Amino acid sequence: MRHVAVGRLGGWAVRTAGVLCLLTAQPPNRLTAQDTISPGYGTLRRDDIVVSLSTGTVAVQVLPLDEQVIRLLAPDTYRSLRQLIQSRSDDIAAAARLANTEHPMLVMVTFLGIVPAARFNPDELFITSRGRLFRPIGIVPLSPTWSSYQLDARQQAVAIYLFEEGISVREQMTISYQGLASDVWTRSLRLLNEERARVKARAQSDAGTAARGP
Repeated sequence: MRHVAVGRLGGWAVRTAGVLCLLTAQPPNRLTAQDTISPGYGTLRRDDIVVSLSTGTVAVQVLPLDEQVIRLLAPDTYRSLRQLIQSRSDDIAAAARLANTEHPMLVMVTFLGIVPAARFNPDELFITSRGRLFRPIGIVPLSPTWSSYQLDARQQAVAIYLFEEGISVREQMTISYQGLASDVWTRSLRLLNEERARVKARAQSDAGTAARGP
């Protein structure tokens, strides 16, 4: 696995401007014609839908960065994630070229130390979708602690993972790390589907109001 090094993101600026931190495609994401949900109407928090695992020494948080997901997050969170991706677009493009992939799926992954000197292995994070196991094809680190593969208690390491196309964020998927597996995305799907309906209703209401005029 080749990791593309990037510049620093200080502190939990990685959490707010970065780890507010599951995007399909690179550069801009593609939305299907049937799901052109408008940005700026979502209300979900990152923690509402993030998938979490814990080995006892390290906690892992996974958030798909697909537009179908992040457009349903609160506006400030959505903007932060878009800005983060755009600011790292060159590194993401370089990682995609190395993997010979034109439209990778991007996923934000955070490792959090639970105990001192906690080791983590970034290449052991997998996603299973539609009966297929997806391994990371590229990693763009976002924090200086990444390269040590070791964390103190409460310390974190954050990166954007690249996966091949084929993962569906609109269906059940399983996140696994070092023998652990989580199907929490099932709950996230329900929340996302409910929010998607609300977002479309809000956007339609605003469009109707604008059409009627003052």
